[in-house]
Order: sequence, then structure tokens, then C-alpha cells
Amino acid sequence: MNHDHAAVRSIRILAVVAAAVLAMSSLFIIGSRRAEGAGAPCSVAYQVNQWNTGFTATVTVTNGGPAVTSWTATWSWNGGQNVTSAWNAQVSQSGSSVTAANEPYNGSVASGATVSFGFQTAYSGTDTTPVGFAFNGVACSGLGTPSPPPSSPSTPSSSPPSGGSCPSGVVFCDGFESQTSTTPSGRWSVVTPDCSGTGSATITTAQQHAGTESLQIDGRGTYCDHVFADDLTDMAAASPTWYVRFWMKHTTPLPTNHTTFLALNDAAHNNTDLRLGAQNGALVWNRESDDATLPAQSPAGVAQSVVVPTGAWECLEFAVDGASGQIHTWFNGTAVPGLTADSVSTPDVDDQWLAGAGASWRPRLTDLKLGWEDYSSGDDTLWFDDVALSTSRIGC
Repeated sequence: MNHDHAAVRSIRILAVVAAAVLAMSSLFIIGSRRAEGAGAPCSVAYQVNQWNTGFTATVTVTNGGPAVTSWTATWSWNGGQNVTSAWNAQVSQSGSSVTAANEPYNGSVASGATVSFGFQTAYSGTDTTPVGFAFNGVACSGLGTPSPPPSSPSTPSSSPPSGGSCPSGVVFCDGFESQTSTTPSGRWSVVTPDCSGTGSATITTAQQHAGTESLQIDGRGTYCDHVFADDLTDMAAASPTWYVRFWMKHTTPLPTNHTTFLALNDAAHNNTDLRLGAQNGALVWNRESDDATLPAQSPAGVAQSVVVPTGAWECLEFAVDGASGQIHTWFNGTAVPGLTADSVSTPDVDDQWLAGAGASWRPRLTDLKLGWEDYSSGDDTLWFDDVALSTSRIGC
């Protein structure tokens, strides 16, 4: 990574670091009932990343009626909320009433399919959940169950299959249960990019998402202490679209400076890495070949990512499409707008990612590395478990 550029970027957004680090995720289901004449539920999932004066929200609507070629979602608030910006919809507000209309590229929603959009909002007093939600005039009220993750023309797969931690039909799924020593073996080998230090990758029975074992990474905050468990054998079997799912638990809040806990060698771009980690406390994709980030590290961009809690197992999924260059990312089963690169340039999200040569970026991934790189300072102990690679959506 260009570390001088990273430092400049961090300075520019110093004012929003506290907001990003303090962001909290919560999921509310605010609509599920049978719409009149539709014969199927209209359901709305509402995910919030909130701080003390504002929040971003991702709304996912399941169309329970006939296919539509355009849509309008409406709702109202009982608090002092005011929409300041939006993505994947044209959002307007009059008093407490809000209207979201489709963009030209996402107006068509098949019966049973979902569409997702989001917005940033400032508020005073108490933040309340939207009420009176309707989709094309059909009310969605009462309690229900979460709608599936978005499945639109720009999303490379539909909802994940149901099943346990290691569903059938994947290229591989490894809970590290076959490991016989503390040193990762079999498909995994320990690698130390750049130079070897005091960081370590071991198999442990002290923590596990399922079973009895997991991969433990003791990450150190200096340049030579990079360490990963690397799988070189399986990525070709999933080409050209790689779906990866893993569970992760860590001990220290992800820092302001750039860190990486997953890296993928890109043979199409001089064997540089496509990296998933964090910056400004929230998840970020980084492309080593040109140092582009997804989302852009602006206040609005960081707010559209997620902060990974400490001390709990969290599920991360992603899809990287080598044919189109698209990236889709899910956190605990919910799509993350800020970690989505599709064919439409979205300000503060993938506009930097798609700029210049990024528009023709087509990766060819050859390995999967789980571990820790920190480019400034900061230690963390992480555990990985139930790692899966597939040619389709895996699920948590």
C-alpha cells in the first residue's frame, strides 16, 4: 500500500474517526404482512449504523406482489430525523414524511425479489424506527422476519442456501478440525510477507465458532510482523467468481490506520493483493495495485461500511467477480452498501474504485490468506473458523 497516501487520507477524515468508531449496527424488521391482492408478504429490513447525531440506514424491500418496472417506498418518522443524502434511490422528505423512488438502473423488481437502497440522516432528540412503510402504495406493517440479502441484476447470486456451518456443494469448507498440531498444515501454510517478525499463526482449541479448533492469529503492529495462513490450492476451482465465507472473532477495536486481515493474490495485476481489512475503524477493501479503497475514505463513505464488534464471532461473506470486476460483501448475512462495487459509480462508495484504470479492473485470484498486516501500529489477536470457498453464495 502507498503508506504516504494512506496517512494523508487518514488526516483528511480525522474529524469523523470518532463517529465511525462509535458506530453501532442494529437490525429492525419494520414490515411483514400479506398485502391485499398480492398473496405474499411485503417485508422490509432496516439496518442502522448510528452515532450520537446521525445515522446511515440500509433498507431492503421484498416485493411480494407481481413484478414491477418502477417503485416508490414511503414512510414517516415520529422523531426529529432529516435525510441528508441517499444512494440507490432518489429520496425526498416533507416534514416527517419520506419518499424513496427508484433510480433508472434498479426500477425492475421481480416477484419475490428484493431491492436495496440507503440514506444518511441527521437527527435530534430520540431516533425512532420508521412507521407506515409502504411499497408502491401497499402497506408493510407488523413484525416479521428478516428479508433475504439483496438480489438484483448487479448482485452475482441470490439468497444463500440454508444449512449449517459447512453446507454441501462448496469447493472447500474448513473448520480446522483435521489439524493435528499447532502449526497450520494441509491446504494451509504459514507465510510472512515482506519479512518475518513476532506475529504468529497457530491452531488452537481455546476458541472456536463450531467444533473444537480454530485458526489463531497473533497480529503485531509493526511492518515486519505480517503473518498469514495461506491456501494456494483451491482458488482456481472457483474461478471466475469467488465466493468466500468465514467467521472471525477479534479482541481489539480495529484501528484508525489501515490494517488487513484477508489478502488475495491477483495474478492479473503483477501479483499484488486485493485486501480486506479496516481503516478509520470500519471495514474496507484495498487494492494494492493502485491503493484504491472501497468505500472511499470520506465521512459519508466510512459511514456506509460497518464496524466489527470485539469479543464475538461475526460472519463475513464476499463475492469477487473476475469477469466483471464487481465486489459484493455481506456482514452477518446483510449486504454492506459501502463494500459494494458494481457497474454504477456511486459517490463516496465505488467512485474512486471505478475511476481510471479501475473501470477495467478484472482480477484473477490465486490464493486466500487469513492473518494480519498493520501498516502503522496496533496489535490484535484474531480467530478464524468455518472458512468456505464456493462458486455460489454460501450463507452464514
